[in-house]
Amino acid sequence: MPRAKLCEWPTLALIATASAAWMLLIGFYDDLGGWIVCPLAAILVTLQSSLQHEVLHGHPTRNPAFNEALVYCGFGLFIPYRRFKSLHLRHHNNDRLTDPYDDPESYYLAWRDWEDLPYFVKLMLTFNNTLFGRLLIGPAVSLTGFISSELRMAFAGDTAVVRAWAHHLAGVAGVLLFVTLVGGMPVWLYVLGIAYPGMSLLMLRTFAEHRAHENAEARSIIVEFCPVFSLLFLNNNLHVVHHAYPRAPWYHLPALYRSARAEWQRRNEGYVFSSYYDLLKRYLFKAKEPVPHPLKHRGADEAVS
Repeated sequence: MPRAKLCEWPTLALIATASAAWMLLIGFYDDLGGWIVCPLAAILVTLQSSLQHEVLHGHPTRNPAFNEALVYCGFGLFIPYRRFKSLHLRHHNNDRLTDPYDDPESYYLAWRDWEDLPYFVKLMLTFNNTLFGRLLIGPAVSLTGFISSELRMAFAGDTAVVRAWAHHLAGVAGVLLFVTLVGGMPVWLYVLGIAYPGMSLLMLRTFAEHRAHENAEARSIIVEFCPVFSLLFLNNNLHVVHHAYPRAPWYHLPALYRSARAEWQRRNEGYVFSSYYDLLKRYLFKAKEPVPHPLKHRGADEAVS
């Protein structure tokens, strides 16, 4: 692994380029129209989400405050950066990956929670475990659970959560002022035509990112051939490599993978897809896994280890 640099210029350049492209697209909304601006801006929302993920892992500089300032105004609107950072770093406890209680990014439920759900909610969550469902309703399902949890913590007096949301709302205010005053775009169109699709596109990556497995290293995916999505997701398609080297910058992950391709596939026990198209063919309308964690015994209280 190369030593970390004082400034990682590829990441800094990509942040600047994505931000400038977003401002140009929104600024020329009246000239270009929604049919051009919305899909392209949604892609940039996804890219900025990937860059926020890069930033929370300590890139592109060694100054966390400066790094946060680079992505302070979240184009995606929905998730506070500081909450994303706190929860995602907890997610990087590889021994607890996919655990319904200990992994804040797990899509699994414990059996006891699953059995208490109304039938309609079970149907909805099962649909959400198909790729089509994840892209269609996944953002709404995730945001409902996330915001409910955040409100409970805020009302319970969690000052870190309150501060995170205060910073987030300040950044969102800047985004929406630019959207409305400079771009002349309705807020509803930005939310439904850009922010929501941007989060949906991100869920193509997270859909199969982890699986329930006894071996911790076998819980993270490898998606091999995806030149466009590799850039959009900043090589997190090679997710087992990222979990092994969470401080490695995105542009080092392909070389790390190529240098020991067979070993990586052995370590994750063949949890490999040739492309996202391969993933789509298998799971577009088929639930990838059950919603209750498959390695937990029905009614068990203990988490998977």
